[in-house]
Amino acid sequence: MKGRHKVIVATKRLRYEFEVKRNLTVIRGDSATGKTTLVDMIQEHVNNPAGSPVELHCDKACQVLSGILWKEQLSGIRDSIVFIDEGNEFVKSDDFAREIRLTDNYYVIVSRESLSALPYSVEEIYGIRTSGKYGALKQCYHEFYRIYRMEGLGAEVRPEIVVTEDSLDCGRRGIRPGNRQGHEAYGGQGERGIISAGIL
Repeated sequence: MKGRHKVIVATKRLRYEFEVKRNLTVIRGDSATGKTTLVDMIQEHVNNPAGSPVELHCDKACQVLSGILWKEQLSGIRDSIVFIDEGNEFVKSDDFAREIRLTDNYYVIVSRESLSALPYSVEEIYGIRTSGKYGALKQCYHEFYRIYRMEGLGAEVRPEIVVTEDSLDCGRRGIRPGNRQGHEAYGGQGERGIISAGIL
C-alpha cells in the first residue's frame, strides 16, 4: 500500500478524522484521551457494519489486530489499515516486526511504550486531542497532532555518516561501494551481525 489515506470514524457523539501516510503510525498520549475508544469504535464497526452506530469512511479496509492469535488474523489481512491497541505485547516482538514486513498493510499502533523492534518515523508519532470544533454539547471532534515536530530545523540536514541496520538498507538508499557520486559503503561485524554505513 502506498500514499495517503483519510480515515473518518464517527458516531453521533464522537468523531475522529485523520490521515495515515506511512506503513507505521504510532499513537501516544495520556490516559482518557480517546486512543482505546478509537480502536474500540473501529472494532465495533468491523464486527457489525450494518448494525453498528459507528460510521467508518476510508478508501481502504480498516481492521483491528489483537490477542494471542494475531499471526493467524494477520495472514488474512491484505491492503488494509490495521489498528492495534495498547496492551498487545506482540507489537514489541521481533516476530511481529518480521511478519509485518511481508504484508502490504499500513499499521496504526497505540502504545505509550518504546517499540524498538519497529522502524517507525519520528514524524509519524501522534497524540489525540479534543477540539471544540463541534461544541461541548454536540459531537466531540478528535484530531491527531504530531508529538515531535521537524519544522524549524533550518537548512537541510546532511549527515557525514549514515549507519543502517543491515547492508541491504545501504543498497536501497543508493549507497554502494565504489560509487562515483561521493558515497562509500562498508560493512563490519557488530554484536548482532553486519553493520553497514555510507559516507555521504
